[in-house]
Formats: sequence, C-alpha cells, structure tokens
Amino acid sequence: MWELYCSKVRELNIPAIFVTVVVVVVTSLYGFVFLLSHSPRKPFSEELTYETNGLHGSIVSGQLTSVKDCKDSQDGIELSVVVPSYNEIGRILVMLTDAIEYLQENMANKWEILIVDDGSRDGTSAFCLDLAQSEFKLQPGQLRVVKLAKNRGKGGAVRHGMLHIRGAYGLFADADGASNFADVQKLLGSIKKYQKSGRGSVAIGSRAHMVNTDAVVKRSFIRNFLMYGLHTLVFIFGIRSIKDTQCGFKLFDRSAITNIFPFLHTEGWIFDVEILILALRKQISIEEVAISWHEVDGSKMELARDSINMAKDLVVIRLAYIMGIYSDRGEC
Repeated sequence: MWELYCSKVRELNIPAIFVTVVVVVVTSLYGFVFLLSHSPRKPFSEELTYETNGLHGSIVSGQLTSVKDCKDSQDGIELSVVVPSYNEIGRILVMLTDAIEYLQENMANKWEILIVDDGSRDGTSAFCLDLAQSEFKLQPGQLRVVKLAKNRGKGGAVRHGMLHIRGAYGLFADADGASNFADVQKLLGSIKKYQKSGRGSVAIGSRAHMVNTDAVVKRSFIRNFLMYGLHTLVFIFGIRSIKDTQCGFKLFDRSAITNIFPFLHTEGWIFDVEILILALRKQISIEEVAISWHEVDGSKMELARDSINMAKDLVVIRLAYIMGIYSDRGEC
C-alpha cells in the first residue's frame, strides 16, 4: 500500500517535502484528538444496584436491569424519568413535585422516576428517598435512586440512567425544574407520531422560541455571549438542523436508547450534542418540540471554565467521528 502511495506521488510530481508536511500534520492532529477523546468508565458493582422506599419507612435495595437485556418495557411502565442529580437538595423538591403530580394524574401507575445521584456530598439520595416515603407516599419502586460512587458528569449520569430504565420511553429531565414537566405530553405525542420501526425516535424540548423573551434577554451579557458562541460552534462543527441542542428535557423510545446510549463517549456538559450526532448518523427520527422553560438559580456549571471545555469537547467529538476514533458501532 505504501509503495503504491509513493508511486502515485511520483506520478503526480508532488514535492516530497509537501507530502511529508501533510503526513506529519495529519498524524499530529490524529494523535492530539485521540489524547483529548473520551471513553466512559465502566460502572462499579455498587452502581448497578438501586434503593427505593419500602414499607413502614424501610429502604429496599434491588438490582438494575439493562435495557440491552430487556428490549421491551418492564412491569407495565410506559414512561421512565431519569433525573441526573449532583448536590440537589436545594432544588429537586420543586422538580419532583411538578413531575409526580403530573404522572399520578395522567399516567396511573405506568411510570417511574430514576434519580442518578452523581456522587453528591449533600445527602441528595437520602433526601429523595425520604421524600418518596413521607412527602409523596409513593409505592416501592416508583422512585428509585442510583448513587454513583464517583462523580462522572451530567452526561455520564444520564447515560447510566437511560441504560437502566424499565419504561417504553425514557425522558431525562434536569433536577432544577426549569422545564414545565406537563410538556412531556407534547414530546410523547410527537415521538409516537413520528416513530420509525426499528431505528427509534427522539423528541427534544426546545427553548428556541424564547430567544427574545425575558428568560433570555435578562441574562447577563457574558452568559448570552457564551451561549451564542456555543450555538455558532455547534452549527459549524455539529448540527445545523436543530435550533436548541442543550435543553435538559429529551425523550427517547427504547430503540433510540439502545442505538444511542451504549455508544455515547462524552460524559461532560456537551453530551447532548453527541446524542444528536449519533441519532443523525443512524437516521433516527428527531423532532424538536417547543416547551415552557424558566431560568433557575443554582446551576452547577462554572460558566467560563465549562464553556471552554464544552467548546473543546465539541470539536473533539466532531473530529473523532471523522477520523474514526469514535465509532457508532460496538459499545464504548
């Protein structure tokens, strides 16, 4: 192969120094992207178990079931809600109240909430289990908690939760309650309408229609500057057909989950973009749905540092797929 390449170079009369420079640049770029690429860590054994409220204030443990091992929904559950959580005692009550009120009123007992505690230090897991028992009077198993031994990042928490849901559909929703949970009905309607046999479907909440509203206009200049800068990078390096890639309110059917989440490499903030890149590469249906949303204080994102890391990871994701460092076949 190398001899054939060299003969072609000689035939085209390309200067050897030019060829050498190109080879060095391409090799260096490949090595640089490879070094910056991500690989999700394997879960520890204790992260493959869950806790839920039992009877009379007890705590019951159980074993998580992988979506790969059970392609259909379990226990008659239609909707699983995955909530990635990191030190969320101060915010998660509002989100859970909104979600549980809607689910109890509209989905009978065909739902579950899976809290993925991403290594919290404030007792988020115990707090949620106590709420399930004392505040919401839930049946055992309706709210389950998985505690990650070490912080993985939002993407890692979402990936772990989505790979262990029991429902026919999996929604991941931010713990801050910024999205109106009742809008899940819009996403369910959309995903059922556009569902494709075998490949799967995704419905994503979108705030694009709110660009000129107070929720965005009243943000600080630097926050809006970084937001628009990231959107520009997403457009250049990632996705042009979707206006809002970062909204933490996305719904998947089980086919989409099994075709996307085992192959997800990114565990940081920009994981949403890789989810959508994978969906587009696999021709999975994606529908963007306008939802209600409001700003909530207490974000865990450190604006300057995390914005830089998101920009870096976005470029790495795109180049890693182009260069074959990341694959959408076989598991990460």
